[in-house]
Amino acid sequence: MRIFVLTGAGISAESGMGTFRDSGGIWERFDPMKLATPEAFAADPETVQAFYNARRANLRRAEPNRAHEALAHLETGLAAASGSLFLCTQNIDDLHERAGSLHVHHMHGELFKARCTACGAVHDWRDDLGTGDNCAACGTTGRLRPHIVWFGEIPFGLDAIGEALAGADLFVAIGTSGSVYPAAGLVREARMMGLRTCELNLEPSDNADVFDERAYGPASEVVPDFVARLLAEMR
Repeated sequence: MRIFVLTGAGISAESGMGTFRDSGGIWERFDPMKLATPEAFAADPETVQAFYNARRANLRRAEPNRAHEALAHLETGLAAASGSLFLCTQNIDDLHERAGSLHVHHMHGELFKARCTACGAVHDWRDDLGTGDNCAACGTTGRLRPHIVWFGEIPFGLDAIGEALAGADLFVAIGTSGSVYPAAGLVREARMMGLRTCELNLEPSDNADVFDERAYGPASEVVPDFVARLLAEMR
């Protein structure tokens, strides 16, 4: 079996990472147009860097939860049965990797990486990032930005996502709002391809009616239960 899993902020909420569009979410408390656009970075890089430095510090304190661990277990189980898992995440945290997932596609970038706007080099970066930092590749000062897909930018690896979806047997969305495109449109593409579709979420997403199956509750409960049932079906 080949499974395409899309994860959103809801899978990391129990690990202490904030969601974005829920009540009390990040974009309810902060203006994304002042913090998450190329224009905002050009106009006020210090404020943008400070926002992502705070999020980076939060991520350093966070730990994977049982939902992340269940998906790592699913990857292992599928590989043992000559299947595969394409784990596509909208999240910029590294909790999937820390839980043991070996192959993770970060369509919206990674918080623990920085990109040089002068030469395009991408660097691992776990500490604070500032306008005085240098690019190790080209030596330019003040041109490093978070390796994040901001509003108005194109998500990473859309061709790879489309190819993986076309080759899948099952599409699963976990902890997504169903309101952020192009990710929110993947379930409709999956349905058009004849894939079985499933939503695992704390509550129904904006596009919940498109899914064939739905299970609601904390990610640390519904995801391990779903993975256990799926692996049992394969035996």
